[in-house]
Amino acid sequence: KSLACHPASTTHRQMSVEEQKKAGVSPETIRLSVGIEHVDDIIADLDQALEAAESHE
Repeated sequence: KSLACHPASTTHRQMSVEEQKKAGVSPETIRLSVGIEHVDDIIADLDQALEAAESHE
């Protein structure tokens, strides 16, 4: 199973913005943990998610 995570608001939320910057985490950072699904399925899912995010801007 694949997972997308926003570290600035999840795993690193206890850190200040400066501490996050030092750790290499920015508000734009998205961490992808890719599972063993077929690569075409992963790409299609990412395309769909990015299109949905763009429509909410």
